[in-house]
Amino acid sequence: MHALRYLTLVWPGLPWLWLRGSLSGLVLALAFAVSADVAILGTFIWPGLFELRLTLGLWAAVAAIWLASTVSAAATFPPPLARPRRDEADALFAKARDAYLARDWMQAESRIRELLRIAPTDGEAQLLHATLLRRTGRAAEAHKALEKLARSDSGTPWQHEIAAELARLDAAGETTGSDQGPSVLSLHDESDRQEARSAAA
Repeated sequence: MHALRYLTLVWPGLPWLWLRGSLSGLVLALAFAVSADVAILGTFIWPGLFELRLTLGLWAAVAAIWLASTVSAAATFPPPLARPRRDEADALFAKARDAYLARDWMQAESRIRELLRIAPTDGEAQLLHATLLRRTGRAAEAHKALEKLARSDSGTPWQHEIAAELARLDAAGETTGSDQGPSVLSLHDESDRQEARSAAA
């Protein structure tokens, strides 16, 4: 599987687009596709469309874009996302959850950030972080985190909870803080947690 990642080097911009969802990767991939299409069109479909000199220039541009982007991508190839051991991730999540339930916001955020450093695609940790942001009065950050999670594959198993959190934010407006009633985060048992992690992976 590790070797298959390097097949993305065949198309300019694809390593960053496919492996990281980068907008600049998308722009580069589309630019290469358009230039290659124009060159193919002018060479094979309508040979008389361009002068020979322009056709050769188009192919030289296509080759230059491909070579430059491939060398650049090979030099800064996106590393694979870290996949921590399940027991380590679960232990960190349990500590963050316990601190959250004890209303120890600083400890909870510290544990969540530690977990997200080693498992950035953990949807449940991202949801807990967004809930913590809402509870500590950072409504704008919470809204942004929830919208990002809702758009990602990691958020697919948590759509109901994300919608509930967004509804709480909308209902409270900008005055989210400790004066709100207690927020109940859906906490699943270990079997449910493992199923959700498998679905998000």
